[in-house]
Amino acid sequence: MSASTVETTRQAGRSVFADLEPHLPSVSKPIQYVGGELNSTVKDWDAAPEGETVRWALMYPDAYEVGLPNQGVQILYEVLNERDWIVAERTYAVWPDMEAVLREHDIPQFTVDAHRPVGDFDVLGLSFSTELGYTNMLTALDLARIPLHAVDRGEHDPVVLAGGHAAFNPEPIADFVDAAVLGDGEEVVLAISEVVREWKTEGRPGGRDELLRRLAVTGNVYVPKFYDVVYAEDGSIEAIVPNKPGVPFRVKKHTLMDLDAWPYPRKPLVPLAETVHERFSVEIFRGCTRGCRFCQAGMITRPVRERSIKTIGDMVENGIRSTGFEEVGLLSLSSADHTEIGEVAKGLADRYEGTNVSLSLPSTRVDAFNITLANEFSRNGRRSGLTFAPEGGSERMRKVINKMVTEEDLIRTVAAAYSHGWRQVKLYFMVGLPTETDDDVLQVAELAKKVIAKGREVSGRNDIRCTVSIGGFVPKPHTPFQWAAQLDHETTDSRLKKLRDTVREDKKYGRAIGFRYHDGKPGSIEGLLSRGDRRVGAVIEQAWRSGGRFDGWSEHFSYDRWAESAATALAGTGVDLEWYTTRERPYDEVLPWDHLDSGLDKDWLWADWEDALDPDSVDVEDCRWTPCYDCGVCPEMGTEIQVGPTGQTLLPLAVV
Repeated sequence: MSASTVETTRQAGRSVFADLEPHLPSVSKPIQYVGGELNSTVKDWDAAPEGETVRWALMYPDAYEVGLPNQGVQILYEVLNERDWIVAERTYAVWPDMEAVLREHDIPQFTVDAHRPVGDFDVLGLSFSTELGYTNMLTALDLARIPLHAVDRGEHDPVVLAGGHAAFNPEPIADFVDAAVLGDGEEVVLAISEVVREWKTEGRPGGRDELLRRLAVTGNVYVPKFYDVVYAEDGSIEAIVPNKPGVPFRVKKHTLMDLDAWPYPRKPLVPLAETVHERFSVEIFRGCTRGCRFCQAGMITRPVRERSIKTIGDMVENGIRSTGFEEVGLLSLSSADHTEIGEVAKGLADRYEGTNVSLSLPSTRVDAFNITLANEFSRNGRRSGLTFAPEGGSERMRKVINKMVTEEDLIRTVAAAYSHGWRQVKLYFMVGLPTETDDDVLQVAELAKKVIAKGREVSGRNDIRCTVSIGGFVPKPHTPFQWAAQLDHETTDSRLKKLRDTVREDKKYGRAIGFRYHDGKPGSIEGLLSRGDRRVGAVIEQAWRSGGRFDGWSEHFSYDRWAESAATALAGTGVDLEWYTTRERPYDEVLPWDHLDSGLDKDWLWADWEDALDPDSVDVEDCRWTPCYDCGVCPEMGTEIQVGPTGQTLLPLAVV
């Protein structure tokens, strides 16, 4: 039943809380469905004159405790609600117990702000940071009474819009979304809102198709239905071509160039229930040009754009004052690479010394870390563990992935940390990288032992700890490894077992080394979803109809469900799960995302892939400090690298 049918039986935008409230005691963590968080916004349904209000339901397709801290959704929520003619509310994936309640009592998917039915909004915007949230999207659509397939939706059903990193290949969900947006969202959501408002005030001419056409011809919004995919006899894609006049052959990503002009979130949400991150986060720069070949985030967010030290200081002060949080995280893909990170750290440490405010950096590059910086961030007495990400266990593997960190760099860094009072270091690695051998993985254990040995030596203590955390490598679109074969999950698990046994068998160091890892099966499915084409949509739907929910949670994930769904849905197509995952792609194969422009030159990516396989190739330096490497982003997107020094200083404030 579409939203247009529902409107005939009740008033659009009416709260369903009266229907919902009696059932809250029967579900787990009912507080997550109540809303009313500090800094949340509830606006009149008709914020502007008739027909001129544009209404967004913003969804992070995971549980409240994961979705609420998501900065992307919080930023868009605030940017949209600042316009008096836009209503923006939030919705999250409901747990299976609440899903059962909603189905039993015929209550639709609702927003947490005013408990309005999601199906009543003009746009349902979903932010995907991982592909494993796709089944949660289908649950939300079904509960919202929005037809699952875009082709079945009517004029009054919301436009289902995908964003986030996974949207750089939305083909696996092309059946379910009406449109997708690539890149930064701050400006484009307002541009989309203008198009929707104009179409509504004109009386919705041409219906839903005309609205989608207007979005598509801008060149900045991808509408899958306006593109045909032609398959070759061998199962590969032969071509992806527009089927409507005026629709571009390639859709470009959005890049926000002046981060100082968009200091969001200004009023971060303070959750009512416990969430995965209990802190206020400030993004200090966007983009990364370190050139790690596995890292999709670094590739698709180019170029680097730094926030000035003054804006960072203002955002920290404003965020603390408006939330009451006592921990501030300075976030980016590599925060210690900010040109003025030393000045930022000292200025903030000076400002908040003697208060309850603590500062933190996320995972830090070994070659960007220094003790002075670490001491500034721990000046208020909170000295947590340090996290570094060598990624590859052996020197050879780090060269393959262009992670220019030597063993000497790592040992020197941890020696400095342990000698200055740190007792715990966490190291992050990946297994399954291209050309990897068993020995490369076992080198992780040797490296961890050397870290413990050096820590004991420089500190004179035996209570030194090193935690090794290992994730499976998944090749991602728009990276040099987009052509790579993914390691099968059996070999992944075998290598992890050998590594675990090697660590545990060591009598001298084994007990000082913590070991955390996930088995290879979820990575295989993530690989299917990240590099799949439109045929994978049938697999997603089959997995969802078979009970797939919260696939990013190990306790809910079922590899057998996905494998069986793939076998059923792909029967007769000539392709299967292994075809999408463990197969290496040739240069001339049309990739499902080739018509989506991240700015990266495909020949440059291919050359970098070949360099990864060449043991004699040279490292690719960071283009912030070297001549341009012609990746294509700046000339293609009309952008440029923006780094300091700015000459600005962080003035101390009297903190109350």
